[in-house]
Amino acid sequence: MEEQNQNNQLNIELSEEIAEGIYSNLAIITHSNSEFVVDFVRMMPGVPKAKVKSRIVLTPQHAKRLMKALKDNISKFEQAHGVIKDTDMPNVLPMNFGGPTAQA
Repeated sequence: MEEQNQNNQLNIELSEEIAEGIYSNLAIITHSNSEFVVDFVRMMPGVPKAKVKSRIVLTPQHAKRLMKALKDNISKFEQAHGVIKDTDMPNVLPMNFGGPTAQA
């Protein structure tokens, strides 16, 4: 039985570079009928230009699983640390990049 459980485990490798992470304070989400694209952007105060620091492409099913996982983790975080304040971000960026968009 232990041998079967070991075969079902997923071995995930995390390089040092990826483990450092990338800071983002804006996510731009676009989608087509077959995929969701999440661009993580870093905006700096007083700088009119921002760069996409990372792009993640997901199937609709994986996007929905990610949404559920984030919702669950946010709920657990708020239970432990209190409610996260939701601040409105001024709409200063053009959000029409050629397809349906949403901002998170």
